[in-house]
Amino acid sequence: MLTLYSYPELCGVADNNGYGLKVYAFLKLAGVPFVHEHLFDASAAPRGQLPYIVDDGETIGDSETIIAHAIAKYRLTIDAKLSPEQRRTNHLVTRMLDDLYWVMSYSRWKDERYYPAFRDAFIAQHKQIDAAGLDKAKAYNAQRYHFQGIGRYTPEQAYARGLADLQVLAEIVPATGFVHGDAPTGIDAGIYGFVANIYFLPIPTPLKAFVDAHGNLVAHCERIHTAVSGS
Repeated sequence: MLTLYSYPELCGVADNNGYGLKVYAFLKLAGVPFVHEHLFDASAAPRGQLPYIVDDGETIGDSETIIAHAIAKYRLTIDAKLSPEQRRTNHLVTRMLDDLYWVMSYSRWKDERYYPAFRDAFIAQHKQIDAAGLDKAKAYNAQRYHFQGIGRYTPEQAYARGLADLQVLAEIVPATGFVHGDAPTGIDAGIYGFVANIYFLPIPTPLKAFVDAHGNLVAHCERIHTAVSGS
């Protein structure tokens, strides 16, 4: 059976990282049986990044590569009826979510207004991790943000990027149903992976304020959450 390795759950979502939650939701929506294992340390993962899967002895990293593998191996039809235009939209939204990832991560680890709330929520749920361990991760992430570039932004500049991304999602996500119709497709899993990691965490960042104020994003997130978690 396929095993998904990803970061730990937090505040009711199965992975506190958007990429791992995207893969989790995709596998659930597509009906692929899998075992879910949580890791705190990504050093042994392909390229040192989570998520990754092990499927019949084959190790595969990167969320999009994992999804492509699952579609091909298990002959999944979740995206089979998408038009070329819809596939182009999916590609663009997927790349935009890569940008949103950095802003969401920045809000947790870099912004001193919100890091304590994130740290305390994480420790409350995962008592084997202490403040010193999270502070070490915080320092590591500060280096990542600097070299990626967002760490050199002011908070206002960083959030402006994320809010622009969320505005596009708010214009794409329908009030009812899913992005491409009455049934969820892969892009719904991707959007859920990131929006759920903003919406369900009780940390009052500008990103959460935006999501909370847009009923279509909240409703879409809750629809997917119910479908993949049964709660």
